[in-house]
Amino acid sequence: MTTLLSQAQFLRSASAENDFPNDIKAEIAFCGRSNAGKSSAINTLCRQNSLCRTSKTPGRTQLVNFFKLDGDTCLVDLPGYGYAKAPIKVQQQWQKLMEAYLMNRKQLCGIVLLMDIRHPLTEIDWTMIHWTHHNRLPLYILLTKADKVNRNHTAKTMTHVSAKLEQEGFEFGLQTFSATKQIGLSQAQNKIRAWLDSAMTSELEKKRPS
Repeated sequence: MTTLLSQAQFLRSASAENDFPNDIKAEIAFCGRSNAGKSSAINTLCRQNSLCRTSKTPGRTQLVNFFKLDGDTCLVDLPGYGYAKAPIKVQQQWQKLMEAYLMNRKQLCGIVLLMDIRHPLTEIDWTMIHWTHHNRLPLYILLTKADKVNRNHTAKTMTHVSAKLEQEGFEFGLQTFSATKQIGLSQAQNKIRAWLDSAMTSELEKKRPS
């Protein structure tokens, strides 16, 4: 079983928990600060230019967006946090929507956390890291916009982030990524496919008679 990311198609946008699709078996959610490049990353991973709406203005993803792959799997684009220029009430609504998804979505089998390689491990990133660890969810970290820095900066940041995670007792996957230059593309694709394939294999095994 091999999940084909290139088959991704927009399924729906959800503004409330009742809008989440019911016929999905496994999902990978993408989260991060509004300026971390989530939409661009999803487009690049799926080898499509306009699957996710991108903008020069951070914070344009205001709903939970579902993109269906082959079979019963999805990629999910969560609202960006920490930057969006929106009224406090609106931002609070986004936060509640994200919490409803993260806390209650049984189909969630992994989270991809995107952090700008120039500004990693912000306070709100740590909140997400601790939350996923507490809830025993697989987490994979992409240090995005790797094309914006030189090799020395990249090496230092990778070492710094790895050391900080280790100090906290976390053993999450970590890699550099660039949507523009496709740095780390195949590595990230392989991780996502492996998660989804594993989740779907588990679903099949549950259905087999004992």
